[in-house]
Amino acid sequence: MNFDYSPRVKEYQEKLNAFMDQYIYPNEKVYEEQLNAAPDRFSAIPPIMETLKAKAREQRLWNLFLPESEYGAGLTNLEYAPLCEIMGRSAIAPEVFNCAAPDTGNMEVLVRYGSDEQKEKWLKPLLDGKIRSCFSMTEPDVASSDATNIQASIVRDGDEYVINGTKWWSSGAGDPRCKIAIVMGKTNPEAPKYEQQSMILVPLDTPGVKIKRMLPVFGYDHAPHGHAEIHFDNVRVPASNIIWGEGKGFAIAQGRLGPGRIHHCMRTIGAAERALEVLCERVQNRTAFGKKLSEQGVIREWIADSRIEIEQARLLALKAAYMMDTVGNKAARTEIAMIKVVAPNMALRVLDRAIQALGAAGVSDDFTLAASWANIRTLRLADGPDEVHRRAIARYELQKYQ
Repeated sequence: MNFDYSPRVKEYQEKLNAFMDQYIYPNEKVYEEQLNAAPDRFSAIPPIMETLKAKAREQRLWNLFLPESEYGAGLTNLEYAPLCEIMGRSAIAPEVFNCAAPDTGNMEVLVRYGSDEQKEKWLKPLLDGKIRSCFSMTEPDVASSDATNIQASIVRDGDEYVINGTKWWSSGAGDPRCKIAIVMGKTNPEAPKYEQQSMILVPLDTPGVKIKRMLPVFGYDHAPHGHAEIHFDNVRVPASNIIWGEGKGFAIAQGRLGPGRIHHCMRTIGAAERALEVLCERVQNRTAFGKKLSEQGVIREWIADSRIEIEQARLLALKAAYMMDTVGNKAARTEIAMIKVVAPNMALRVLDRAIQALGAAGVSDDFTLAASWANIRTLRLADGPDEVHRRAIARYELQKYQ
């Protein structure tokens, strides 16, 4: 086993870390200030974001996420993992490098399953960062952790499909640059269980598409990105907007969610690393009961446990990425499921220790800890809740003994 990074990855790591130090961290507050200065936090994009994106493109730190593709940097999942981790250290960084969800997953869907027409119309502007997108799968009235429960309908009518239903937690739909949604719904309720669903491209300016409200996360609106509840009322789109074909929605979802899950985990490890850094720096500058906090036994235990857990999670993420590259996403499904459970839970523990060590400052907006905790807590639900992944892991394990 070789645990070293390749020369190409090391070069990217060096460039990314330098970019983060020079441009990302100093501008996190600028981004928030510009966002708050807008009349409506969902009405405008902070100018600093486009400035940073232009700099990232100049340095060729753009679309690094697409493995084995003519469209991206040609990195494998294993090569991308440590780079994605660096981006995960800041909430604004993934977008700067055009490596933010849900655009990354949607672009992968179009690369793998999209027609030439769909790639020309939607993939190219997404790759160029000219537009953004959302993914509409989750529904308010069903347990969407089981995608076969989805009730939104996609019905063929001549040369068009008619979409009806309500989706929520369509992340990214609040962004004024969001022009396209990938919507999952049922085209044939009578088909076999995993062939009832399809995915279709729906421009957000299509008549009948209504954003009902933006949903906050623990009070954070995540503007201008946001998470929308969207109602589709007799929405008509060309039949050519169907992705791959009728009944392929579940297969596409599995292909999309594998890389999406591991990208979230990679970014989460980066957030945990930053939290541990904040903890270590803070406790060396604070005194309580006659000692520096860094000399208190309980604090040292928190630091040790955090380092152990981060390293364990990183190794599992790298193993999952390696297997995705060598044996494919399906064969790596157990490892993907395991890291999807491990990474958010690990990061939440590290963040909780950092918040506790900082005291009142930890729950304030002066540090990134509270916002990071709120964001990562959602990952125990997004892309499948912990319980579903544990169920799958147990099933795969028991199959060895049958």
